[in-house]
Amino acid sequence: MPSPRLRFPKAARVKSKNDFARAYGRGNRARGTWLTVCVVLNGLDHTRLGLSVGKRVWKSAVRRNRVRRVFREAFRTSLPELPPGLDVILIGSVPRIEPSMLEVQGELVGLVEKAHRRHLERLAAEAAAEQAAPDAP
Repeated sequence: MPSPRLRFPKAARVKSKNDFARAYGRGNRARGTWLTVCVVLNGLDHTRLGLSVGKRVWKSAVRRNRVRRVFREAFRTSLPELPPGLDVILIGSVPRIEPSMLEVQGELVGLVEKAHRRHLERLAAEAAAEQAAPDAP
């Protein structure tokens, strides 16, 4: 019996510079102990992941890549609990972090839900303000 595919599919990745810029510019953030989450609606039926782990977190590329692997695996295993149709950017919060899978997984779902709720509230407030404003000629 073949084992299930555990790879992270390319369709679930945020890779475009424009997608990252849209998330940073229009998205909402929530900060936790291990990571900061930036969330924006993507208009698709699935949630995608973007990673931002800079040299501020670890100067060593090997250590940065380890942090990215932990973040990616935590996202992959938590995906059924996350709302669909989002771009989620995970940003390493503190320098020299050594996160464990369970710690990141425990924090990730709560932060994504918090940032998503803020984003929906902001979109609703913008829509209400747009309807209340008189149309300009």
